[in-house]
Amino acid sequence: MTEPQTTPKYEYLADDPSVKVLPIILSLMIGAFFAMMNETLLNIALSTLMHEFHLTMTTVQWMTTGFMLVMGMIMPASALLIQWFTTRQMFIGTMTIFTIGTIICASAQSFTMLLVGRFLQAIGTGLLSPVIFNVFLLLFPPERRGAMLGLVGLVFMFAPAIGPTLSGVIVEYLGWRYLFIVVIPFLVVAILFGYKYLINISEVTKPKIDVLSIVLSTIGFGGIVYGFSSAGSAEHGFLTPSVYIAIIVGAVTIALFVRRQLTLEQPLLNLQVFRYPMFRLAIMMYTIIVMAMLASEVILPMYLQGPLLISAATAGLLLLPGSLLNGLLSPVMGKLFDIFGPRKLIIPATLMLSGTMFLFSQFTITTPKWLIVVGYILLMVSVSAIMMPAQTNALNGLPKTLYPHGTAVITTLQPVVGAIGVSVFVGLLSAKQTTLLASTPNMNAADAFIGGMQYVYLFGVVFAVISFVLALFMRRAVPESPDAKS
Repeated sequence: MTEPQTTPKYEYLADDPSVKVLPIILSLMIGAFFAMMNETLLNIALSTLMHEFHLTMTTVQWMTTGFMLVMGMIMPASALLIQWFTTRQMFIGTMTIFTIGTIICASAQSFTMLLVGRFLQAIGTGLLSPVIFNVFLLLFPPERRGAMLGLVGLVFMFAPAIGPTLSGVIVEYLGWRYLFIVVIPFLVVAILFGYKYLINISEVTKPKIDVLSIVLSTIGFGGIVYGFSSAGSAEHGFLTPSVYIAIIVGAVTIALFVRRQLTLEQPLLNLQVFRYPMFRLAIMMYTIIVMAMLASEVILPMYLQGPLLISAATAGLLLLPGSLLNGLLSPVMGKLFDIFGPRKLIIPATLMLSGTMFLFSQFTITTPKWLIVVGYILLMVSVSAIMMPAQTNALNGLPKTLYPHGTAVITTLQPVVGAIGVSVFVGLLSAKQTTLLASTPNMNAADAFIGGMQYVYLFGVVFAVISFVLALFMRRAVPESPDAKS
């Protein structure tokens, strides 16, 4: 493959009039949209797949658990791959892997074949996110990144939000295979766009490959994601041997991975990014926000379909405005970040998040549906005003040499923190529900669930208040040299 070359006349290629920025963005966004939508596209179809392939709920859940597992295992290696292959090679390679996986899923004659295709999709998705962030960091100067990364946030949030709704229509009128078939032409277009317009943006340095780091990373992050993702469906929860052994092995292996990265001259994942104070601060906030968002995306549907006896379709529609608004506001928040910096967005947003968590802790079986819709909208608006500005500010403070490692850390966190957050919050809810049923005479399951949910969201208030305190220390980050001290 002949690679289009760039000349170093401009520090940021978006300032070079000879560089066609719009086609580059289009090719990346088309690929990202369908990769991100794919994360939630199958959620509605799981019952159909159970019937089609005669599966149990535990088995079919591997379509989602396995997807997160593979993403968590592959993302840490993205920093290395970005330095080994050109921008165009990385994009076309990841999109080709994703397309092959989609074709396998569409033609699957067995669940094993379907799972293989799904895992290939996860590899493509896991590698695509860091590539896109890295390209945008190298294309645009810091003062324009908020708006441009907000555009990425629009795709990353909007696509998963419409996935379940679109999935329900396709499954009902066309069949589950068309969940994959309708995507294939768009993937081909994205690959062709990338082949024609993508140029080499990152520097190919081909650092030394440390095989032991790859092994430790795969086992460590894979073990954590598998353990926490499986806890909810395991017979004895965290006390199930396969669950706690996976978590222990994962935690120990990650500790060994971190220790090795700190001693290598060319680490797989350069943890020097944590020397930069705004990056450390953003990672702590990002962890809290991802946990709050993903846990709510699981708990609120359970509340709507359980105690409130609302159908799955209606529950999805009630939560859809908040999800859509979260994506649509991302570019707006990015532009406001460019103008005002992080503090004027994140401090009020963390206060709103704290109030929203408290509102959720007061929900009962008689709470009106409009208040639930408003609460979820407030949650998603606050998340939009925190997540992308904090993430952009974190990356802005890094030198260019650490961009691949900073994006790899952030993208790896999402499946890991997501798995931990959902498992812990649902586990707390379940434990409180069980305690209430055992200790309170004549309490029914619906009231016990609500008691558990209120208990969980009080924990959410604590985490939200912590994020507010962290926001008080936030300041606009400026690029520093690799040798800058914290």
